[in-house]
Amino acid sequence: MRKNKNRYSYRQAYLSFIMILVVVVYLVRLFYIQVLSPEYKAAASDIAFFNKTLYPARGMIYDCKGRLVVYNQATANVQIITREMQPFDTLEFCNIFGIEPEYLRERLEKIKDRNLNKGYSPYTLQQLISQVTPEEASAFEELLYKYPGFYVEHYTTRDYNYPSGALLLGYVAEVSQEDIDGDSYYVPRDHIGKTGIERSYERFLRGEKGNSVLLRDAHGRIKGQYLSGEKDEDLQSGHDLELSIDIDLQTYAEQLMQGKRGSVVMIKPKTGEVRAMVSSPSFDPELLNGRKRGENYKRLEQDPHKPLFNRAVMGTYPPGSTFKPVQAAVFLQEGAINGQQSFPCHFGYPPLGNRPRCHGHPSPVSLAPALATSCNAYFCWGLRALLDDRSLYQSAGSAFEVWKDHIVDLGFGYRLGIDLPSESRGYIPNTEVYNKIYGEGRWSSSTIISISIGQGEILATPLQIANFAATVANRGSYYTPHVVRKISDLPTDSLNIRYHQTGIASKHFDEIDAGMRMAVTSGTCRRANLPGYAVCAKTGTSENVHGKDHSLFIAYAPQDDPKIAIAVIVENAGFGATYALPIGRILLEYYLNDGIITEETEQYESAMLATKLL
Repeated sequence: MRKNKNRYSYRQAYLSFIMILVVVVYLVRLFYIQVLSPEYKAAASDIAFFNKTLYPARGMIYDCKGRLVVYNQATANVQIITREMQPFDTLEFCNIFGIEPEYLRERLEKIKDRNLNKGYSPYTLQQLISQVTPEEASAFEELLYKYPGFYVEHYTTRDYNYPSGALLLGYVAEVSQEDIDGDSYYVPRDHIGKTGIERSYERFLRGEKGNSVLLRDAHGRIKGQYLSGEKDEDLQSGHDLELSIDIDLQTYAEQLMQGKRGSVVMIKPKTGEVRAMVSSPSFDPELLNGRKRGENYKRLEQDPHKPLFNRAVMGTYPPGSTFKPVQAAVFLQEGAINGQQSFPCHFGYPPLGNRPRCHGHPSPVSLAPALATSCNAYFCWGLRALLDDRSLYQSAGSAFEVWKDHIVDLGFGYRLGIDLPSESRGYIPNTEVYNKIYGEGRWSSSTIISISIGQGEILATPLQIANFAATVANRGSYYTPHVVRKISDLPTDSLNIRYHQTGIASKHFDEIDAGMRMAVTSGTCRRANLPGYAVCAKTGTSENVHGKDHSLFIAYAPQDDPKIAIAVIVENAGFGATYALPIGRILLEYYLNDGIITEETEQYESAMLATKLL
């Protein structure tokens, strides 16, 4: 009997332990849900409070003369909290916003589909319709009492005073998941600068968000501010930007380039400020604004002429004869040639059977007339003197490394660091490249002779070519090219602008300057001879394996006190003097005289505006 009693006591204790354990588990779980769980705490907070994000005004953008280029336009989003929604008049709703009932049904289904909307929660705001007009928002707000769970979020979108500078300015659009993952500032439905200046200066333009904590009643209705606004966070508007761009010059340059593929870059040599940066074809920046942004973007993306591609900083081209002054700087610095030394040209480079070929001009030639007449043979001789003369360097490879380092110091082969995204570095080969192709010690100047005239493997961006023109104007130095010159309420050292010395003696640039001036007075650039200004220039014709040659032109003026440097590239347009030079001349006169004043330039203007190459 005692044995059975002990057995029952054991069972009773066991059952009691199980019951106590279950109660403890429930208590722990209840404590976690009510106190520790962020999910339930957030849900409870969402029921009691409504956190309304306050979006700051994005900074405005002005040109170098204080003209407003980009500003903010009032707009609004219609948002919903699905848990609070009740049946509503869908026809009235659709009439307010000019949408079809089918579109509304699709939007509601997508919002609730967790596979498509991973951030979905019935307790949080979801975007139903974006960028409604102020008139639509106002009409809807008067009827909000009929639409429980609907909210109107007011904010601003970008608008433009000029139909130009689209690729330079960039555009603003809704954040991607990558943007959200990369910066805790952003949450779904926020907007961010996607390209251009809007992207580069996003952290200055965006400002700082604010937050208003509102109190709900038991039915979820907003009753007013919580604690009279003590928990609110103030917003801070974004910084305004002052560009180095002259928007009238930019607009005019784009007009000259209409119907053509190519680029124009104009730089103020003494500061590195970019006065105009054109990539053509382009488009009206307004196209990537508003509800039709996605549709317009797709159309632009499918355009075979690639209007979304910023040729000025992303396009790479063989620089052709505009690279000859670059070569001259290196040859002179290394003592491979001197400015008075002359070389023969027999309609080409004699050691290689007159190849590469050259056009007719007096022979032999020294440096200045070689630049003026764009003699190919002269620069082939110069490369030969540098790479093949063993009194200078032990091998072609070691000489070529010296050459490459000088070219890089002159602003080629690497990004210049302009304050725009997606800048290309171009391409300058090194010794290793040719060792792999031909074998170490098995190549010489004759093997790679095409690089002497800016062909072969050499590639440069229009920005790099314009920057070199500014470098010659400065006699061997340049500032980092930049398109923003001031950020409001911040010191100028907020901008990453550096002074660069190329390592080439200024006296050598004096000789190059003389040759580029001779090109205008009596050489290939005579059509660039502006009354009242000593222009220094160089044309280029760049061979293109994909079709007709590219037309190139570089210049700066005035010679003694350069105020502007320019590079023009017109794709598939033939000789440099045919299209790039006239466009360059027109823009130089427009900039220096604040308009076109000579009859000859007016004729060029009419011809270039009428010319359509596409």
